[in-house]
Amino acid sequence: MANSNLANAKKVKNDEFYTQYSDIQKEIEAYLEYNSDVFRGKVVYCNCDDPFESNFFRYFVLNFNKLGLKQLITTSYKPSPVANTQLRLFGDDKTITKSKGRPKVTANKFIINEVSDIDGDGEFNLKDVAKQLKANKHNEWTPLEKEGDFRSPECVKLLEQSDMVVTNPPFSLFREYIKQLVAHNKRFLIIGNLNAITYKEIFPLLKDNKVWLGNNYKVNAGAMFFEIPENIANLEQVREIKTNESGKKVYITRVQGVRWFTNLDHGRRHQTLPLMTEAEIIKFVTKKPFEKYDNYNAIDISLIKNIPSDYDGIMGVPMSIFDKHSPEQFEILGSDYNVREGLLPKLVNPKWTGKLDRGYVNNNRLFTRIFIKHKKK
Repeated sequence: MANSNLANAKKVKNDEFYTQYSDIQKEIEAYLEYNSDVFRGKVVYCNCDDPFESNFFRYFVLNFNKLGLKQLITTSYKPSPVANTQLRLFGDDKTITKSKGRPKVTANKFIINEVSDIDGDGEFNLKDVAKQLKANKHNEWTPLEKEGDFRSPECVKLLEQSDMVVTNPPFSLFREYIKQLVAHNKRFLIIGNLNAITYKEIFPLLKDNKVWLGNNYKVNAGAMFFEIPENIANLEQVREIKTNESGKKVYITRVQGVRWFTNLDHGRRHQTLPLMTEAEIIKFVTKKPFEKYDNYNAIDISLIKNIPSDYDGIMGVPMSIFDKHSPEQFEILGSDYNVREGLLPKLVNPKWTGKLDRGYVNNNRLFTRIFIKHKKK
């Protein structure tokens, strides 16, 4: 039930979950705190974002000068109900041709090279964006030739021109999406579901320290609140209904287990976990020794806080370890998926005849486990 909204979106291939401005701002501030120049001189591409609806576009336009961006590129996938009909960001911009009758709705491309100073009124809305962009002629707004799929040749060409990608990609296409970013050697900050950790395309990247989770995992107990269009809103699961600056209803839904995935460095991933010794955990917490798996030579640890600081062997821990993982503290060895595929050595109790599916203790099947060891000091 917790992920029913996400499951429904996958079922109908409707991934219109709009990230809230405040969540984008909080996450990006963590990277700026660690490295204030992380975006300076960079071309940022938001390739799954309707410029008229996306808070990613709003954030980067309104903070263009503060971040020191060289260029901002954004493309929409599906035709916007607002684009070319309700607001002309460039006024009489010659790249948009007026047509007789009802204006044609298209997928759009924005290339922002310059914005004027923010007027300081504290409002983040389309009128503010229009005011800044209309004042200069160094930006481009054109319809895309096709539907704006991130895999299309015109979008791939824009990707190749960029330094980093920041967006909320379609949940149902997350595997393909991150594979493309890695293949093009791009820096990125994107949103995905925690279960993506177990994907065979994603886990090796986490294991090899090529990708990690973002900073802002503590917000709302690991959940995020998204804005969703009225036509896919399930009123039983909508947490709040707001009215935006245009008088349009905005439906807010909660999706559990959402994380930021990135290869941009931030300070939290270098903070080591404070841990008790094995003897202290047994004495004060578990009241019994750690159990070993039937099908793998490692101890099972059900809570991250119970990882013993002085255990030299292999430990199986919940996949939420990636929320607090420091590459200086732990080595990621593999997951129970690796055990099933025979990619890790295993020690099976000769008397055990259960099915080799994933980590077992006393023939009881466990939740997904990630195998780790302490880094040698």
